[in-house]
Amino acid sequence: MHKQDKIIIWTAYFDSTRTRSDGRRISRRLAVSSPKIRELKEAVEKLGFSYELVSDVSYPKTPWLKKGMLLITKIETKNKMIKKIARHLLKIRSTSTTKI
Repeated sequence: MHKQDKIIIWTAYFDSTRTRSDGRRISRRLAVSSPKIRELKEAVEKLGFSYELVSDVSYPKTPWLKKGMLLITKIETKNKMIKKIARHLLKIRSTSTTKI
């Protein structure tokens, strides 16, 4: 399933309620509380990345939660792509909270 030209993105990477050992991949200041797969999808779309949504899978550390994942075509390092997605996710969250 894992291919060299794709990277897997899980919602756990961006979750501020998780520790690094629980799967968070970015700093807390870039993380958001309980991100949803649709928010990640929106951020990836805005960045123009080519992706595939796989909805019926679970993060290995929480096999009882089937939150889904994104398979994104790799254009730079995984870490750089995760940080770009995190910044857009913060923008999405900030605009959705101001609308309420």
